[in-house]
Amino acid sequence: MENKQYIKRLEQRKLNSFQEYKTSTFGWGASLLLFLIILISSFDIVTGEIKYTSIAVSAVFLASAIIQYLVTLKIKSDILKYNDIKKSTRMIGYFLIPFVLIGNFFVSIAGFTLIKKEKTIEYNLCIYSILTVITIMLISSLNLFKEYVANTFLLGMGILIGITLFYVVTMIMVSKYVKGKKVDKKLVPFAIPLILSIGIGNIFAFLLGLIIISKSRHKDEDISIEWIDVLRRLFRNYMSVIGMFVVTVLLSLSICSYLTFDYSIAIDNNYSTILLKPSLEYPFGTDNYGRCVFTRIIFGARISLVVGIISTIVPIVLGGILGAVSGYYGGKVDNIIMRFLDILYAVPSILLAIAIVAAFGASTINLILALSIGSIPMYARTVRATVMSIANQEFVEAAKACGAKDYVIIFRHIIPNSLAPVIVRATLGIGSAVLSTSSLSYLGLGVEPHIPEWGNILKAGSNYLETSPHLAIFPGLAIILIVLAFNYFGDGLRDALDPKLK
Repeated sequence: MENKQYIKRLEQRKLNSFQEYKTSTFGWGASLLLFLIILISSFDIVTGEIKYTSIAVSAVFLASAIIQYLVTLKIKSDILKYNDIKKSTRMIGYFLIPFVLIGNFFVSIAGFTLIKKEKTIEYNLCIYSILTVITIMLISSLNLFKEYVANTFLLGMGILIGITLFYVVTMIMVSKYVKGKKVDKKLVPFAIPLILSIGIGNIFAFLLGLIIISKSRHKDEDISIEWIDVLRRLFRNYMSVIGMFVVTVLLSLSICSYLTFDYSIAIDNNYSTILLKPSLEYPFGTDNYGRCVFTRIIFGARISLVVGIISTIVPIVLGGILGAVSGYYGGKVDNIIMRFLDILYAVPSILLAIAIVAAFGASTINLILALSIGSIPMYARTVRATVMSIANQEFVEAAKACGAKDYVIIFRHIIPNSLAPVIVRATLGIGSAVLSTSSLSYLGLGVEPHIPEWGNILKAGSNYLETSPHLAIFPGLAIILIVLAFNYFGDGLRDALDPKLK
């Protein structure tokens, strides 16, 4: 009995060493979960109505789950029998990639992972860059079922199609000219457009461009570039990459919605479409003013991300400076700064935010200010602890011996070496800031009520929980999704930056 368990553990360890097996297993499991969610949502509990369109969609996801499960069994058989995956099995990956067209990017990722044996970090970034743009196009294409689309819809979709083709060409070039840690100079012309992709929020393409430039400058392929190594370790954690993918999609969607979505559908009252149920024209239904809830959630992502990111950057800068000064000088300076921050830290952050908004009024700027002030002590403590641990190291003593001034030592030497824990805390903090933004808006103390923001949408939908529960369920799921995405991404980044796990 013990021998069988030992053999089973050895087999499982061998299977988990293959990225193809892990992504394939997750692919069919996620597809099955999506099938169940869509199937359950196809039955209206209040009226007993059956939505046959949802049932058809759920059947497609069930079919993809079954196919992916069979592929997983084939991969498992190859690994256990040959300690490798056969070429014929890898060819199946090409048939899995098109599943992205139905929105099942889990199966599509498994397909991309399966077709290539040696997967560099550049290749992985290409995969997620392409999937990000395709996901944006699929979401935007739902506007075609409406009576009219934005005037810039065709322009926006044309740009996205062109970008997708460019990413596909880039992936082909990467597969051909990236060998191990070496990047051919033929890829350098692709780097600038990839870096400019940050303009549409595609973080994966942006990182790919930076990697190509960084590696092209290092002629010695044996030289290790620290931040690229961190990124490579991050991609070992599949859930953290999925979290990063969700964040990137929401960020990119927030930017691209300027072209592909009509803002008037989200804010203008339409009394002929009040409280409609979910359909192809209105995927999440309409609210009590006849506004499309799906479009409001899309535009609400923009506000939630802007407030979350800015209200995290501001305390990082202020708290980082205070923490660095406090940790570097110590003594009375440390005592004065930290006692002041202790007083601020003693006040619950949500209570402080409510007090500030109540005093100065509900607006986006006041909300950012309220959330930022309450987070300053947390980042100051993090930086102070790191600075105290490195303030007496050799490179700081060398800088002092060379006559460097204190502010030069703090900002050029100490703070850059203290960023790792701050970055991890920031990724987790953005999710908390988004949650706080929605909470305050739900209470009427955040963003102005007429602005589409997830807390406002949830508040409006909560009045119809008995008759139209989807009005509250969908914005609630959006909040849960983005918070989970940032948490998974933050956890993976923390492991990637941990020197013990290198």
